[in-house]
Amino acid sequence: MPFIEENDLLDLHKDIDKAQILNERLLDQIKYKNKELRSSKIQRNVLAGFTGIFLLSVLALYSFNAGARSNVKEDNGKLLVMSLDSLKVIEARLNNLKMKNEELSTVKEFYLAKEFLDKEKIYSVQIKSFIDNNVTLTSNALNNTLFVKTNPFYSYSLGNFETIEEARSFRYQLVKMGFNDAFVASYQNGKRLKIEDPN
Repeated sequence: MPFIEENDLLDLHKDIDKAQILNERLLDQIKYKNKELRSSKIQRNVLAGFTGIFLLSVLALYSFNAGARSNVKEDNGKLLVMSLDSLKVIEARLNNLKMKNEELSTVKEFYLAKEFLDKEKIYSVQIKSFIDNNVTLTSNALNNTLFVKTNPFYSYSLGNFETIEEARSFRYQLVKMGFNDAFVASYQNGKRLKIEDPN
């Protein structure tokens, strides 16, 4: 097992505390973004409904004018003409709504993937356990790490894998790097289910 000096361990403790606070802030931001996503979806649906009603109204007016126009005789060679500018404005608004809908779909896919990781069974490779919750080795660059309380310890795991084979392969690479005590564990809803067989 690699050797860590006390000063380095204290620095790691500080980094872990900062990362844990950052993770909590990120979770709060995700909750806030979910609320924004729901409200923007409602707004988009209401706007789409009003746009549909408006388009139907314009179409009804146009067909009414076309029918009335066929009944009206030419008055000194002048005909009634409907403005095409309003139709161009409506078309531009529809295109803008389609683009916003695509952006919202991308954001929704991200949050659905996050929910999937929280609800589905995943595998991760635990590399260390700590007695106190004052050590966090996660950083902004490592977003697929787990820091889970397994009484009475706090365990630190790397990787989020859908299959146990992927996790075992990753564990083998970590063992080759010197983490001889690393093992594969299964998690669901942020809690460890069990330690998996290493073979």
